[in-house]
Amino acid sequence: MKKTLVPSAREAMNKFKMEAANEVGVNLKQGYNGDLTSKQAGSIGGQMVKNITPIRTISFDRKCRSSSGHKTAVKYKFLLTV
Repeated sequence: MKKTLVPSAREAMNKFKMEAANEVGVNLKQGYNGDLTSKQAGSIGGQMVKNITPIRTISFDRKCRSSSGHKTAVKYKFLLTV
């Protein structure tokens, strides 16, 4: 049984789900959406997760250890979760 601890959270999650469906081009209607394919439903859930935990990228230059005076571009990607 699904139980929402914060009553206003259900409305916010439904709005968030509709926005994610719109971003991936899936027509989602209010109420039951049993006619969706697994691929469509998964793309909505994937987009929601992508929006909640975006991948951050940091780029900077560092000195090359093998050659003096040269710099190498370094890019780190990481997932920030709260």
